[in-house]
Amino acid sequence: MIRNILVLSFNDLAIAFRNKTFFLIIFVPLFVFTSMSLIDRADPDSRKVKVGLLQHYPYAPEITRSINAAAKIVEVTWVRNETEGMGLLKEHKIDGVLTGNEKSPGGLALLVLKKDSLHTIAIVQDFSALQKAAEGHGPDWITEVKSLHEGGVQRETLPTWILMLVLLIGFIILPAQVAEEKEKKLLLALLQTPIWEVQWLIAKLILGIVLIIISVLLLQGLGNFGQLRLFHYLAFIAVGSYCFSACGIFLGFLCRNQASARTLGVVFYLPHLLPSAMSDVSQKLTSVAPLLPSYHLYKPLQSILLEDGARADLTLDWAYLFLLGSVMFYLSYRLMKRRWLM
Repeated sequence: MIRNILVLSFNDLAIAFRNKTFFLIIFVPLFVFTSMSLIDRADPDSRKVKVGLLQHYPYAPEITRSINAAAKIVEVTWVRNETEGMGLLKEHKIDGVLTGNEKSPGGLALLVLKKDSLHTIAIVQDFSALQKAAEGHGPDWITEVKSLHEGGVQRETLPTWILMLVLLIGFIILPAQVAEEKEKKLLLALLQTPIWEVQWLIAKLILGIVLIIISVLLLQGLGNFGQLRLFHYLAFIAVGSYCFSACGIFLGFLCRNQASARTLGVVFYLPHLLPSAMSDVSQKLTSVAPLLPSYHLYKPLQSILLEDGARADLTLDWAYLFLLGSVMFYLSYRLMKRRWLM
C-alpha cells in the first residue's frame, strides 16, 4: 500500500513538473520579493515632507522664512505653475502643493493626492507647528485641503478592481479555454469545417470582451460610485478588453494543455496587476509601472474615475492598447495557421 502511495505521489509530482506548476513555486516568492524591494523604504529623509511652492505666488514672508528655517523637516520644490505641481504629485516626487485659497484671502490651499493619507496629515501638522512657532495663536496658514483624487474609498479602489477583472479574464480564463480546445483536439476538428481561422479568433475576442464588459458593468451597478465621464470610460473598457483578450488568446496558443496555460497566465497576471495597482504608494513603482501594458489601462481609468479625466490627454494610452491588441491578434493568427502545438 505504501509503495502504491509513493508511486502515485511521485507520478503527481512529475505531472506537476511537466505542466510547469513548479514554476509558480519559484516565481511567486521571487516576484513578491522583487515587488517589495521596489516599494519605497524608510531612509534618513523619510520624516521630511516634500512640498511644492509656486515660483510666482506671493507667499507671506513669515511662511517662507519658517519653511527655510525648517529645512530638516520640510523639503521645498519650486514649480512654475499648478499643472507642473500636479505632475510631480502624481509621480510621487512631492507630497503636496501649496497654492492660494480663493475662498479665504491670505490663506493657503494644500493640494494632495488623497486627503486621508499620512503625507497630508504630516504636512498639516508640520505647518501648524511652524505657524505657532512664528506667530503664536494666529490663523492657520493652510485653510483648505484639496484632493486630486475625488471620491470615497469605494471609488478610489474601483480602478484596481476593474484592472483585476480585465486581467483575470485575459490572462487566466481565456488562455485556459484556448489550451483546452487544443488539448482535446476540438480546434483541429473545427478547422476541418468551413470555419476560417480568423472567424474563430474573432469569436474568442468577442467572448473575452463580452465577459469583461459584463463583469465591469455588474461591479459598477452594485457599487455607488457616482457620476463619471461615460464615453471615455466605456472607450477604455472596450479597448482594454480587446487588448488583453487578444493577449490571452496568444498565451493560450503558446501552451499545450490547460495546466500550462493557467501557470503561464498567473506568471503574466501578477506582474501586470501589482505594480500598476501599487504605483500610488511608491515612487519606484511609479517609474516601473509605465513599462507594463496594464498601466496604460489603469492610469486612464484612474484619471477618468478620480480626476474627472479633464486634465489629461488619454489618446496615446488608447492607441497603445489598440495597437498591442492588434499585434497579439496577428501573432495568434500566425500560430493558428501553423497549427502550433495542436
